[in-house]
Amino acid sequence: MTDILAPAKLGPLQLRNRIIKAATFEGRTPDSLVTDDLIEFHREMAAGGVGMTTMAYCAVSPEGRTDRHAVWMRDEALPGLRRLADAVHNEGAAMSAQLGHAGPVANAASNRAKAYSAGYMFNPLGMRITRKAKPADIHRIVAAHADAARMAESAGFDCVELHFGHNYLVSSFLSPALNHRRDAYGGSLENRARVAREVARAVRDAVGGRLAITAKLNMTDGYRGGLTIEDSVTVARWLESDGTLDAIELTAGSSLMNPMYLFHGDAPAKEFAAALPIPQRWGMRLIAKKFLREYPYRPAYLLENARKFREALDMPLILLGGITDRESMDLAMDEGFDFVAMGRALLMEPDLINRIAADSTTLSSCIHCNRCMPTIYTRTHCVLTEPALRP
Repeated sequence: MTDILAPAKLGPLQLRNRIIKAATFEGRTPDSLVTDDLIEFHREMAAGGVGMTTMAYCAVSPEGRTDRHAVWMRDEALPGLRRLADAVHNEGAAMSAQLGHAGPVANAASNRAKAYSAGYMFNPLGMRITRKAKPADIHRIVAAHADAARMAESAGFDCVELHFGHNYLVSSFLSPALNHRRDAYGGSLENRARVAREVARAVRDAVGGRLAITAKLNMTDGYRGGLTIEDSVTVARWLESDGTLDAIELTAGSSLMNPMYLFHGDAPAKEFAAALPIPQRWGMRLIAKKFLREYPYRPAYLLENARKFREALDMPLILLGGITDRESMDLAMDEGFDFVAMGRALLMEPDLINRIAADSTTLSSCIHCNRCMPTIYTRTHCVLTEPALRP
């Protein structure tokens, strides 16, 4: 069985182990620029033993931000990005940038710019109707992904992760529930997958062979009418045959329709409502039970769906979801996955990997309460590590 802690190749990149800090929005860029706080967040992850840490998230254009505080890739951001990459490298880890366009997940009111989607739809985050992306908009956004990848390279990053999940822009095109277009970007699965394939090709042409390129792809959207596992497997096969990606990170769920399908565990409805401004706070209280559905937590909870992709693909795959200890890591390796990605457990204990390396029986203290989720609106962190809440 592959040793999770042994060095591994990811495209052109050599990692010290097979453990990746997943992209979990940090909420530490109030002016849309890298801060010392963000640098320390990722430096601590690197010092804690991961092979690579992922900055989340880097919008490829200003209207593609989740809100006005999110970093977007422009010249003004370059000095901070360089300091971030240097700090992570000094701790022996690699640095990845999650690149994407939030699309219908963007808060148009906060960004003071129209949110784009595959078609017109109501955006509950910005309380606005999204704009249907025209072919010219799509071409601009595809090119912006390539430009952002070049900027990540110039900043010293080692990898870029393309955001094809959670009903962000590319994912909104993949979803038949959100994409009712009748042009070359809608209708058949091949047409709905066109944006994803064009983005991946543009980025490969821009930085391929020098940076590792991964994509976070929804296995399923987790709601009726959304992207199915069967269709997602087909999309993954196309991406593999295109030769544009070095690995796919398998995810699930929708930031618009069913976010808990990704996280599993407790649904922090009260905390989410309290973190939102009025009138979204009132709306959340009304729809919380439907929007924040609960899924029981279990180790490696996305594995059952991910197996279908492992069976269908030869390319490297990254298993996400419920990876918190050596047992679940070894299970992923035994099942044929090449890397694992971790989020909440590292928010609570950034040094968890070093402790697992020292003692394989080490268990995570994360209880999957998911109360870290609403902190994305201020400063993402594990609330149980706050002094007043420590045992």
